Amino acid sequence: MSNDPLVVFTPSGKRGRFPTGTPVLTAARQLGVDLDSVCGGRGICSKCQITPSYGDFAKHGVSVADDALSEWNKVEQRYKDKRGLIDGRRLGCQAKIEKDVVIDVPPESQVHKQVVRKRAEARDITLNPSVRLVYVEVEEPDMHKPTGDLERLCEALDKQWQIKDVNCDLHVIQTLQPVLRKGGWNVTVALHQGDANQPPRIMHIWPGYYDGTIYGLAVDLGSTTIAAHLCDLKSGEVVASSGIMNPQIRFGEDLMSRVSYSMMNKGGDKEMTRAVQEGMNALFAQISAEAEIDPSLIMDAVFVCNPVMHHLFIGIDPFELGQAPFALATSNALTLKAHDLNLDLHPAARVYLLPCIAGHVGADAAAVALSEAPDKSDDLVLVVDVGTNAEILLGNKDRVLACSSPTGPAFEGAQISSGQRAAPGAIERVEINPETKEPRFRVIGSEIWSDQPGFGESIATTGISGICGSGIIEVIAEMRLAGLLDASGLIGSAAQTGSARCVPEGRTHAYLLWDGTAEGGPRITVTNPDIRAIQMAKAALYSGARLLMDKIGVETVDRVVLAGAFGAHISAKHAMVLGMIPDCPLDKVTSAGNAAGTGARIALLNIDARREIEATVRQIEKIETAVEPRFQEHFVNASAIPNATEPYPILKTVVRLPDVSFNAGGGDADTSGGRRRRRRG
Repeated sequence: MSNDPLVVFTPSGKRGRFPTGTPVLTAARQLGVDLDSVCGGRGICSKCQITPSYGDFAKHGVSVADDALSEWNKVEQRYKDKRGLIDGRRLGCQAKIEKDVVIDVPPESQVHKQVVRKRAEARDITLNPSVRLVYVEVEEPDMHKPTGDLERLCEALDKQWQIKDVNCDLHVIQTLQPVLRKGGWNVTVALHQGDANQPPRIMHIWPGYYDGTIYGLAVDLGSTTIAAHLCDLKSGEVVASSGIMNPQIRFGEDLMSRVSYSMMNKGGDKEMTRAVQEGMNALFAQISAEAEIDPSLIMDAVFVCNPVMHHLFIGIDPFELGQAPFALATSNALTLKAHDLNLDLHPAARVYLLPCIAGHVGADAAAVALSEAPDKSDDLVLVVDVGTNAEILLGNKDRVLACSSPTGPAFEGAQISSGQRAAPGAIERVEINPETKEPRFRVIGSEIWSDQPGFGESIATTGISGICGSGIIEVIAEMRLAGLLDASGLIGSAAQTGSARCVPEGRTHAYLLWDGTAEGGPRITVTNPDIRAIQMAKAALYSGARLLMDKIGVETVDRVVLAGAFGAHISAKHAMVLGMIPDCPLDKVTSAGNAAGTGARIALLNIDARREIEATVRQIEKIETAVEPRFQEHFVNASAIPNATEPYPILKTVVRLPDVSFNAGGGDADTSGGRRRRRRG
């Protein structure tokens, strides 16, 4: 084993020995190095770029030969030819370890560099947390009354608070006697009020009167991001919010990639469980430091997540969720000990997981239902939680239906040629002048548009690095509105569109959004494969919604709520031009921000809400898109922009969709001049 090559990663300094032929990405995963991968090592995404260093490194005690990594291969060459790769860089999934090597992970390849834009939404909540503080005066021991200190504490709770049948954890019994005596037989008790059919439980005792507070966490464990809100359980106030990228991303961006990873790698599910639990602890340490509190004061936590994340978080192999009939190990709400999930909170802290709705509709959808309450709505509301896996709810007071739709990671900027996650330097807003076809855009980290004075200075530190999900949606919708893109998703030629920004790309065309090559930056284009990736994602989203509309027997909905971190940044107009959502008045399309996180916070701060959502989930009708014959029909129609059969009459009162066609037969775009077709109406 000691003869295996040594790998040292910088800047983390993590090191280990690996058999010859091990891909760099695999080594990084096993050492817990922050090396991004969207495709799970399939050589598709190029997010795992690394820079090997050669020569003598006394600091690391390593001498790196020129052939320390496997030879440059055709996958890397193809990527370099197509998108450009900085000289000296390799793809971590392609480069294999042959000899001792030092490998640098550049900032843009590090998962934790990305910005996570999930926030707690303001909402009125009736405060009734599961953990409360009670002060009691305990009777002193008496030779003539031979009972234990714990029994007299429980008796005091019954007499003074009418709290009966109390249990406690071992660590409480171990510290009980000195605490009682230090407090002069007066103590403050942190009491878990008990979940369904469970007695109350003493979690902690302080000598005398404890005037501090205790905390709880509301955690939205998403496929891509983990967002946590630290709440004061006495006031209900959110005292800190923070987020990290889900460390499981290095095993695959979408859920099925992770299921595949666990199937193809023995112990892979345990590896992913360990990764997400360690990520949680890093997040909890970060949020505790931000709030300047001791993590041992966190006594309760509520988690919401999709079914695959649910199983991987609590240590269940998600194998059964990867195949019909998509059976969950359990769909009920769970109350577990944080200790059993290896979470660094208070020793007695409890974890509540909201119920899952169905095999592919998880606790995150239940949390959205709790937050947005479609079952209490007078009008018909469509709630769409946009993410790598979209959860969709449709209903009102009479009936609520739910399904999930596998949109994939395109909305997150993956599978897009110049795509990236939301981070400083990413293009997030785009407008295209319909006359000149010239674009202007805004970049995360700057409030100034690209055609305004001071833009260059405002992005001096970030540069322009790519385009994120909201940016790709806006640019494609704007291209459609400007007549650069036809309904089928084809980009026209320069001659067809009258814009020199439409440049040939293989057998099709691309739209040049930004050319930063003169300054050493990227050339950002929107290609036909990019359009296709978004078409597939938005068609899956729309088809799920349309399927639920069919089941209820309606052609329109009264209002649409876009939820999710990503949903909060989508323009309603652009979403409708793309055909992501059904036709609806634009003022009836609203954003709920991170509704799943809000639902988690409601469940954290009000135990009655837990009983409520457990009952609601049983009433929600689950639709499995995979077995619905009409899903495919809707999907095909929804592949057009906005839709091949839906007329979108409300949208047409707001915008004009040019009636252009760039298809010259055989799949080739016409580069000889082409023509525009116009229809009346």
